Amino acid sequence: MVTHFRFRLYFLAVLVMAGFSLLVYRLYRIQVTDYATWSARVPGSKFESVRIPGIRGEIKDRNGLTLVDSTPTYELQFDLREIVAAYLKTHKKLPEYTWERFDSYGQKEIKTETDIIAVVEATVFPGLQDQGLLADYSTSAMRVHYRSTRGVVPFTFRRDLSFKEFARFAENNIGIPGVTVTRAGRRRYLYNSFACHILGYLNLADPDQVPAERKQGFNYYVGDDYGVMGIEKTMDHYLQGKPGKLILERDEKNKFVGEVSRTDPEPGNDVYLTIDARIQMVVEQSLRKVGRGAAVVIDPRNGDVLAIASVPSFNPNVFIPEVRIDDWKRYTEDPTSPMFSRAINPYSPGSTGKIPVALAGCLSGSCDRNFSCGGGAQYGNKFMKCWSSGHGTLDLSSAIKVSCNGFFYRYANDAGIRNIQTMTNLLGLGRTTGVEITGENPGNIPNPEWLRMQGLLWSDAFTALVSIGQGATEASPLQMASVTASVANGGKVYQPRLVRKVIDKDGTVVKADTPILRADLTREGLKPEHLELVKRGMWRVVNEAGGTAGRAKSELTTLSGKTGTAQTANPQQPTNAWFIAFAPYDVPELAICIFVENGNSGGGAASPIAKNIIDNVIAMKKGAEIEVTALPEAIGRNDRVMSVAFEGSDVATFVQADAAAEESAVDVAAFVPDSLQERHFRPLSGLAQPTIKENTDSRGRVGQLNSNPGPKFRPFQWLKKKR
Repeated sequence: MVTHFRFRLYFLAVLVMAGFSLLVYRLYRIQVTDYATWSARVPGSKFESVRIPGIRGEIKDRNGLTLVDSTPTYELQFDLREIVAAYLKTHKKLPEYTWERFDSYGQKEIKTETDIIAVVEATVFPGLQDQGLLADYSTSAMRVHYRSTRGVVPFTFRRDLSFKEFARFAENNIGIPGVTVTRAGRRRYLYNSFACHILGYLNLADPDQVPAERKQGFNYYVGDDYGVMGIEKTMDHYLQGKPGKLILERDEKNKFVGEVSRTDPEPGNDVYLTIDARIQMVVEQSLRKVGRGAAVVIDPRNGDVLAIASVPSFNPNVFIPEVRIDDWKRYTEDPTSPMFSRAINPYSPGSTGKIPVALAGCLSGSCDRNFSCGGGAQYGNKFMKCWSSGHGTLDLSSAIKVSCNGFFYRYANDAGIRNIQTMTNLLGLGRTTGVEITGENPGNIPNPEWLRMQGLLWSDAFTALVSIGQGATEASPLQMASVTASVANGGKVYQPRLVRKVIDKDGTVVKADTPILRADLTREGLKPEHLELVKRGMWRVVNEAGGTAGRAKSELTTLSGKTGTAQTANPQQPTNAWFIAFAPYDVPELAICIFVENGNSGGGAASPIAKNIIDNVIAMKKGAEIEVTALPEAIGRNDRVMSVAFEGSDVATFVQADAAAEESAVDVAAFVPDSLQERHFRPLSGLAQPTIKENTDSRGRVGQLNSNPGPKFRPFQWLKKKR
């Protein structure tokens, strides 16, 4: 019996020893022999890289005044994958959401997916509510984001966190899964609507537009906001900053442990414009006398655009970080088109177009001849009228002074359409100026080849129409300001420019724009004495009795100009008013163009605006202070602009000047097809689509649920010593 018991004991001991030996052997294999294989299968820390967008550079005026900058802001983001995982720890299954869609054959499909809204509401919202960080949002936007990315890309719940809210979240964020706050740069247009058509606006970063090779090396690619209009677009590659990189560590449970390393982003270059903000301020304030119009001021000595404005206007801050659909509709459905820059889009220039024609006649010698006006001119079976019953025999200077249509009908045909083509081409008409803003339209100067493409043959009547800036003749206020600058400076045609220089963060000049001389009219056959005839005629327009712009006469400087009143094909808006001018006469420093949509006459509706601008600029040069302030949106109006007056103007003198002489548009509709008259461009065609914020739906109205934050805001609590 004892022997049998001992045998069983020995056998059991052998089994234990064998099992223990096997266990030791197995442990040896795992920990020594196959260590590398098994250790690779044990969950451990993971590292993820995040691209940090660069800091966008600033936009400044010529004197260094900052017009646009980027201010630090904070975004509240949801890692939807982590939120779903946290939900499953306390719930057996995920809630479902059913929705419908139609396939490519038009068949309705029923789709079922995770109800991400219910998951977020149950997992995240209570904690955010306690901290007062809830805000209204679009549930449909969150569903689409989750559906398209499966939660790989974080969903931005809020883009407008203040530093105080960020600090409160950082101190009290205990156990809210999947919620992080990231720092971002928010674009600021410091003066609201000021210079809006120049500056433009941004769109939010679009990851789908980024090439795959640029995303390599990042687990999370956070792109850069980009310009879609104005200087923000044309100088985007200079303004973009250098991105940074953030390395984050996750533990074996896939939770963020902390930040491993960070390479901070660097700011982009600063862009200095040729704009003088003080002059721009005067121009924008002056233009608000009319409902729709534009103004351009150029330095004739180098082509620098000192101011360029259009009314009505918009506020670029409305587009940052994204525009609400209601605001977008308000802008795009407004019949006065506030987002359309009238300064760089063409209209029939009316009698301001006589100046390029006058210069063209100098090439042929026509400027030395006199021509008579008997109230108009006969072409075929059509008598083209002058605004007066007859001016008699005139020379070029006198014809410019009284804006005689009859003279210019004959003068243009004597010069010939080919010389007109040559001169307008030298002056840059019929093509874009190359200025650094988006949306510029080249306009049109009709010629025989162009008309043949329309199925018509050229005749003297069409040359006559070109001579008075009517029919299909089109030029923008910017182009006409450039023409005026070329007359003022003695025949030098500079390319208008808006960018003066680009400077990096260290103060190094990255890009130095220098004036570009496109043509010198005196080298193309234009004699200085002939150019003086044109300048003298423009002086007489303003400063002699019987001129069409007596309202523009200034006591501060010698102002010279030319009025224009252009007939349109729109019976609701029969004429547009123009005025071009330069000052002073002997050594011109300013060239200006004023355009007033639905203006009754150039002398009454446009020239007083030019005078007010030039007088203020002259006063500024003599020491007067002009404050640059934030401007509200200029509201458009469709009313007829009969006359414009500014405070302190001598209205009686204005009335007398108007009574002495005022031009009116010629009746051209009787023989010019509507298709060849001034074309009405769709102002919003080609307008960049912004990032539109979807309207809050009923389920997304959660902002009112915020509690008063429980824990008191104590960002420096950690400094206090424990007792």
